Amino acid sequence: MPEYNITQQFSNQGTRQDVRMRLVNAFAKEIPGQGKGNLASKYSYYVETLNDGNRIYLRRPANLHNGFDFIVCIENYNFASAIEKRRNNPKHEDIIQDLRQKKASNSQMYRKLYDIIEKVYSCYDVPESSYASIKFINGFSVELIVKTLKWLFIEQDIRYWSYSGRDMLWLGIPRP
Repeated sequence: MPEYNITQQFSNQGTRQDVRMRLVNAFAKEIPGQGKGNLASKYSYYVETLNDGNRIYLRRPANLHNGFDFIVCIENYNFASAIEKRRNNPKHEDIIQDLRQKKASNSQMYRKLYDIIEKVYSCYDVPESSYASIKFINGFSVELIVKTLKWLFIEQDIRYWSYSGRDMLWLGIPRP
Protein backbone atom coordinates (compact mmCIF):
# COMPACT_ATOMS: atom_id res chain seq x y z
CA MET A 1 0.00 0.00 0.00
CA PRO A 2 1.28 3.49 -0.68
CA GLU A 3 1.81 6.08 1.97
CA TYR A 4 -0.58 8.99 1.72
CA ASN A 5 0.57 12.52 2.50
CA ILE A 6 -2.22 15.01 3.09
CA THR A 7 -1.84 18.71 3.84
CA GLN A 8 -4.84 20.02 5.71
CA GLN A 9 -5.56 22.74 8.25
CA PHE A 10 -7.84 22.02 11.21
CA SER A 11 -9.46 24.63 13.40
CA ASN A 12 -9.18 24.31 17.16
CA GLN A 13 -12.31 26.42 17.61
CA GLY A 14 -15.41 24.99 19.26
CA THR A 15 -16.08 22.29 21.80
CA ARG A 16 -13.80 19.31 22.40
CA GLN A 17 -16.37 17.26 20.50
CA ASP A 18 -16.31 19.67 17.52
CA VAL A 19 -12.53 19.65 17.38
CA ARG A 20 -12.04 15.90 17.62
CA MET A 21 -14.85 15.16 15.15
CA ARG A 22 -13.22 17.36 12.48
CA LEU A 23 -10.17 15.14 12.68
CA VAL A 24 -12.08 11.86 13.04
CA ASN A 25 -14.11 12.74 9.94
CA ALA A 26 -10.88 13.26 7.98
CA PHE A 27 -9.54 9.92 9.23
CA ALA A 28 -12.82 8.22 8.26
CA LYS A 29 -12.03 8.99 4.58
CA GLU A 30 -8.85 6.90 4.66
CA ILE A 31 -8.51 3.93 2.34
CA PRO A 32 -8.32 0.74 4.42
CA GLY A 33 -5.23 -1.44 4.26
CA GLN A 34 -5.01 -5.05 3.14
CA GLY A 35 -3.10 -6.41 6.14
CA LYS A 36 -0.08 -5.73 8.33
CA GLY A 37 3.33 -4.28 7.44
CA ASN A 38 3.52 -3.15 3.81
CA LEU A 39 -0.13 -4.08 3.35
CA ALA A 40 -1.32 -1.50 5.91
CA SER A 41 -2.46 1.92 4.73
CA LYS A 42 -0.22 4.68 6.09
CA TYR A 43 -1.07 8.35 6.36
CA SER A 44 0.75 11.54 7.25
CA TYR A 45 -1.40 14.62 7.79
CA TYR A 46 0.64 17.84 7.55
CA VAL A 47 -1.34 20.14 9.82
CA GLU A 48 0.93 23.05 10.82
CA THR A 49 3.99 24.80 9.42
CA LEU A 50 6.44 26.41 11.81
CA ASN A 51 8.19 29.68 10.96
CA ASP A 52 11.44 27.73 10.46
CA GLY A 53 9.73 25.82 7.62
CA ASN A 54 9.41 22.52 9.45
CA ARG A 55 5.97 20.98 9.60
CA ILE A 56 3.96 19.31 12.31
CA TYR A 57 2.31 16.18 11.04
CA LEU A 58 0.13 13.40 12.37
CA ARG A 59 1.32 9.90 11.54
CA ARG A 60 -1.15 7.05 11.29
CA PRO A 61 -1.39 4.34 12.30
CA ALA A 62 0.26 4.89 15.65
CA ASN A 63 2.52 2.27 17.19
CA LEU A 64 -0.33 0.62 19.08
CA HIS A 65 -2.68 0.63 16.05
CA ASN A 66 -5.70 1.49 18.20
CA GLY A 67 -8.59 2.95 16.21
CA PHE A 68 -8.13 6.61 15.37
CA ASP A 69 -4.87 6.92 17.30
CA PHE A 70 -2.01 8.95 15.82
CA ILE A 71 1.46 10.24 16.66
CA VAL A 72 2.32 13.95 16.58
CA CYS A 73 5.66 14.46 14.76
CA ILE A 74 7.75 17.48 13.80
CA GLU A 75 10.04 17.45 10.81
CA ASN A 76 13.79 17.78 11.45
CA TYR A 77 13.48 17.83 15.24
CA ASN A 78 14.98 15.34 17.65
CA PHE A 79 13.31 15.12 21.04
CA ALA A 80 15.43 12.21 22.27
CA SER A 81 17.97 12.55 25.04
CA ALA A 82 21.60 11.76 24.31
CA ILE A 83 21.09 8.11 25.31
CA GLU A 84 17.83 7.54 23.42
CA LYS A 85 17.17 6.61 19.81
CA ARG A 86 16.37 9.64 17.66
CA ARG A 87 12.66 10.53 17.58
CA ASN A 88 10.76 13.39 16.02
CA ASN A 89 7.66 12.89 18.14
CA PRO A 90 7.61 14.88 21.38
CA LYS A 91 6.43 13.12 24.50
CA HIS A 92 4.26 15.00 26.96
CA GLU A 93 7.19 15.04 29.39
CA ASP A 94 9.42 16.74 26.77
CA ILE A 95 6.99 19.64 26.56
CA ILE A 96 6.29 19.76 30.30
CA GLN A 97 10.00 19.78 31.16
CA ASP A 98 10.59 22.62 28.69
CA LEU A 99 7.72 24.57 30.28
CA ARG A 100 9.21 24.04 33.76
CA GLN A 101 12.48 25.52 32.53
CA LYS A 102 10.68 28.47 30.94
CA LYS A 103 8.78 29.12 34.17
CA ALA A 104 12.00 29.00 36.21
CA SER A 105 13.83 31.32 33.83
CA ASN A 106 11.15 34.02 33.52
CA SER A 107 7.96 33.67 35.55
CA GLN A 108 6.34 36.83 34.15
CA MET A 109 6.86 35.74 30.55
CA TYR A 110 5.75 32.22 31.47
CA ARG A 111 2.46 33.62 32.79
CA LYS A 112 1.78 35.08 29.33
CA LEU A 113 2.63 31.77 27.69
CA TYR A 114 0.43 29.88 30.14
CA ASP A 115 -2.52 32.14 29.25
CA ILE A 116 -2.04 31.26 25.56
CA ILE A 117 -1.77 27.54 26.35
CA GLU A 118 -4.96 27.80 28.38
CA LYS A 119 -6.76 29.21 25.32
CA VAL A 120 -5.49 26.31 23.20
CA TYR A 121 -6.62 23.88 25.90
CA SER A 122 -10.04 25.59 25.95
CA CYS A 123 -10.43 25.00 22.17
CA TYR A 124 -9.75 28.45 20.80
CA ASP A 125 -7.79 29.22 17.66
CA VAL A 126 -4.82 31.29 18.78
CA PRO A 127 -3.21 33.52 16.13
CA GLU A 128 0.58 33.69 16.10
CA SER A 129 0.38 37.43 16.67
CA SER A 130 -0.98 36.74 20.18
CA TYR A 131 2.26 35.05 21.25
CA ALA A 132 4.87 36.49 18.88
CA SER A 133 6.25 38.77 21.63
CA ILE A 134 6.67 35.91 24.14
CA LYS A 135 10.35 34.93 24.05
CA PHE A 136 12.59 32.72 26.14
CA ILE A 137 16.35 32.34 25.95
CA ASN A 138 16.39 28.55 25.72
CA GLY A 139 14.24 25.56 25.01
CA PHE A 140 11.67 25.05 22.30
CA SER A 141 10.17 28.04 20.54
CA VAL A 142 6.87 29.32 21.88
CA GLU A 143 5.39 28.65 18.45
CA LEU A 144 6.44 24.99 18.59
CA ILE A 145 5.01 24.64 22.11
CA VAL A 146 1.64 26.22 21.24
CA LYS A 147 1.14 24.38 17.95
CA THR A 148 2.32 21.03 19.31
CA LEU A 149 0.12 21.25 22.41
CA LYS A 150 -2.91 21.85 20.18
CA TRP A 151 -2.32 18.44 18.60
CA LEU A 152 -1.33 16.64 21.78
CA PHE A 153 -4.57 17.84 23.38
CA ILE A 154 -6.60 16.61 20.39
CA GLU A 155 -4.74 13.30 20.40
CA GLN A 156 -5.63 12.80 24.06
CA ASP A 157 -9.29 13.64 23.39
CA ILE A 158 -9.39 10.94 20.72
CA ARG A 159 -7.32 8.33 22.54
CA TYR A 160 -9.22 8.75 25.80
CA TRP A 161 -12.57 9.44 24.13
CA SER A 162 -14.84 8.50 27.03
CA TYR A 163 -12.54 9.74 29.74
CA SER A 164 -10.87 13.02 30.64
CA GLY A 165 -8.97 13.34 27.34
CA ARG A 166 -6.91 16.51 27.24
CA ASP A 167 -7.24 17.05 30.99
CA MET A 168 -4.54 14.45 31.68
CA LEU A 169 -1.95 16.50 29.79
CA TRP A 170 -3.35 19.82 31.02
CA LEU A 171 -2.93 18.79 34.66
CA GLY A 172 0.78 18.19 34.04
CA ILE A 173 1.44 21.67 32.68
CA PRO A 174 3.10 23.83 35.35
CA ARG A 175 0.86 26.53 36.77
CA PRO A 176 2.29 30.06 36.90
